[in-house]
Amino acid sequence: MFIATVIVWLLVAMGLAATVLPFSRIAHGAIRSMEFPRLQIIAVLLALIPVGLLVLSGPGRVAALVLIGISLAVQIANVARFTPVWHSQSVQADAELAADKQAQVSVLAANVKMSNRDYGKLVELIRTEQPDIFIGLETDAPWAESLRDVAGDFLHRIERPQDNGYGMIVYSRLPMRDIEVRNMVVDGVPSVRAIAETRSGLAFRLYAIHPEPPVPNHDSEGRDAEIAVVGMEAKNDTLPSLVVGDINDVAWSATTRRFQRLSGLLDPRVGRGFYNTFDARYWAFRWPLDHLFHDPEFRLVDIRRGPFIGSDHFPMLFTLALTPHAAAHDTPDHSDPEEQAEAQEMIHKERRKDRDPIGSDWEDG
Repeated sequence: MFIATVIVWLLVAMGLAATVLPFSRIAHGAIRSMEFPRLQIIAVLLALIPVGLLVLSGPGRVAALVLIGISLAVQIANVARFTPVWHSQSVQADAELAADKQAQVSVLAANVKMSNRDYGKLVELIRTEQPDIFIGLETDAPWAESLRDVAGDFLHRIERPQDNGYGMIVYSRLPMRDIEVRNMVVDGVPSVRAIAETRSGLAFRLYAIHPEPPVPNHDSEGRDAEIAVVGMEAKNDTLPSLVVGDINDVAWSATTRRFQRLSGLLDPRVGRGFYNTFDARYWAFRWPLDHLFHDPEFRLVDIRRGPFIGSDHFPMLFTLALTPHAAAHDTPDHSDPEEQAEAQEMIHKERRKDRDPIGSDWEDG
């Protein structure tokens, strides 16, 4: 019974630490990655309640249950926004817009996992879905070659294959101009910025990004800085923006909330569901890493998680309709000057560093 008591208290302490520490301002992967498994932590805490009742007794039982209850309440409060009980942030398109293909933009975004060589699944998905814009992440030269089977169906093709896990491909059936491929913060971590147009001729800004992941032995400021750069650019852009990609962050994290404050962009997951995309191979260990954020002038037509394509990520499919001067019924809080100054300082600091991208050797061999 002593060993069981120690195990219960150890799990209670770990749950409390994983709940409290992410609220700190420490930009380190060991802390920031604690935000990822909130759903799994909730499951463990719920399982601890009957175990605690069975194993513990007296004041210790009461104390443990109180701490479990506090941790549970905080964890649930963080993820509740991404369930249907919450009001949605993105406005659903009405029937007229949902039928208006001229105003719509469909996007298929897929982190292919560079070492995955099951090219056919993704090629078939592209042929089936016929997206207006396809964004492929972790694409190396063999992936770029395999996707040429469908590349000819697209008007514009932007290819930056790399063998470090940060390759990127963007195909578009829609007209595009002012296309830029940039290393915004860290050399070797490209992103795409372009102006695209709907079939009805309405222009919007597209950002395709794939910042570094948080890891326990490194700070997360490279990732955080890249996300912040895009957020501030989108806020100051004269065009409505779409930001799409594997941002290596969960929808409920402090970094993503800051991005929304900096950008003013909306998350279609709010009020609709988690749409967990990683890890596609293990159903019990999944969280939402692949995102689309959009300007309030877009209305949501559809959001879906795609099928397994051999990667550790599920692809995501989004369809939106651009409606000029439309307003949202729920928008993120505004960023204050202090937060903007802190973000700028972090960006400048990261750009001065001379280092390889995190995880650039993970797929070797």
